[in-house]
Amino acid sequence: MILPLQIRAARALLGISQDELARISGVGLATVKRAELGSSTPRGNVQTIVRLREALESAGVVFIDHDDQLGPGVRLKSRID
Repeated sequence: MILPLQIRAARALLGISQDELARISGVGLATVKRAELGSSTPRGNVQTIVRLREALESAGVVFIDHDDQLGPGVRLKSRID
């Protein structure tokens, strides 16, 4: 599962708005806004969060899970020159 802060960070890396994420994921704008609220468990049903994650991954984002030393994060699939 991804976290709301990862969704916000992924959008920032891609330079896309909530409107754009809603469009590419096929979910409503209000749903994107709800999913991005808070810092822990995203709000929304699991299938919606999966759609958001898949849309962001298709756009070039890699989600990084937390481990015992570092927190969760995001990065781009390829280097930007």
